[in-house]
Amino acid sequence: MTEVFRGVRLGVDVGQVRIGVSRSDPHGVLATPLVTVAREQKPRPDAVPSDIAELAALVAEHEAVEVVVGLPVNLAGRHGPAAEHAKAYARQLADVIKPVPVTLTDERMSTVVASRRLAERGVRGKKQRAVVDQAAAVEILQSWLDAQRRRAQ
Repeated sequence: MTEVFRGVRLGVDVGQVRIGVSRSDPHGVLATPLVTVAREQKPRPDAVPSDIAELAALVAEHEAVEVVVGLPVNLAGRHGPAAEHAKAYARQLADVIKPVPVTLTDERMSTVVASRRLAERGVRGKKQRAVVDQAAAVEILQSWLDAQRRRAQ
């Protein structure tokens, strides 16, 4: 295993209402759910939104060396409004947590896959809505970690 993987990474699933957050182990092998952060709906233009501040606190608390944000590319591979929204969110987060890098990664179908896996485990309805954002963040981070490992081999 190369040094590329040393350090905790946070995975972020950006939603309109909630932000799902996952974290990796320090060796970059396994992503696990961390927390769901409520999205501040009407942030003041002159202040850091509370959700961004909470993510910055998580970066510091877990001594994260990188944050991986899911980019919702549509099935045709194009960047629609959701992708533009995620890119803007990632830029805002990057400004607050620098010098910690923020990386965008294709998250096509992560929420669908997360919902399916939760349903297979018997987690449905309100219980699923409560954790699906974290599960999607796990899918985003785990697929990114796996791709990094494949690239390093």
